[in-house]
Formats: sequence, C-alpha cells, structure tokens
Amino acid sequence: MFHTILCPVDPAELGLESKALSVARQLAAESGASITLLAVVPDMPVMAAEYLPADFHAKQMSEAEQTLKDLAVKSGLPQNLVRTRVRLGRPYHEILEEAEASHADLIVMASHRPRLATYLLGSNAAHVVRHAQCSVMALRPEAA
Repeated sequence: MFHTILCPVDPAELGLESKALSVARQLAAESGASITLLAVVPDMPVMAAEYLPADFHAKQMSEAEQTLKDLAVKSGLPQNLVRTRVRLGRPYHEILEEAEASHADLIVMASHRPRLATYLLGSNAAHVVRHAQCSVMALRPEAA
C-alpha cells in the first residue's frame, strides 16, 4: 500500500514521537515500505545568529542526526528500511519539502493537543495536513 513513509521527529520534544514511530513501523511492516525519519533544526533569525558560535547549526544538526539514529534502534525500526535526514529551516516547510524530495506517499507525525495559540497561529501538523501532496496521519499523544 505504501512505498515511502516520512516520519518527522522533534528532537526537542522526545517522547511525543513514540506513537507515530510505532504506527510507521507497523505500516512499513505490512506494506514493505521504507521509513525516513526527519528532524528539522530551526534556523535562527539573523539578529540572533550573530551571537551564536559559527558551528552552532552544524552541532545541532549532528546532534539531531544522532538522536534519529538512536530512535530508530530504540523503536525497533528495520535498519535496512530506515534512513535519517536532518534539514535546517521552518519545520512545516522542511517536512513538505522532504516529503516531495523523498517521494513519500504517507507522512506519519505526532501532533500536540490544541492550545489557544495553535488555534490563532496554526501548528506544524496543521500546515502539513493542509499542504501535503500525499496522505498525512497526524497522531495525538495519549491523554494524560
């Protein structure tokens, strides 16, 4: 049914992704699909960037890459069918770009419970659902 599943992960909010990874693993097992784990490192505004070390983004991207690799192993994802990608930019934009670049036919992602700010400003998951060219499964965390 699916060939390529994109599973975005926010390394700053580990734990939120567990349900999405579990669903992606199950769907991949059923269909033989590959899974791309994606982390997006937010780009800093120019005014803030001048106060950061020159290798700030490189270090963040390297740490995000290691986090994705660790999650793949911890989650029991089949190593021969999983790849990791780290991009720099706005999360929803980079998720959509990666979905297109990797020819994903499904995006499986975690979504926060709505808050007032989410209703007013939107969320990354909402942007992805509205603008993705493929199917999107947005999963809410378990109720506390």
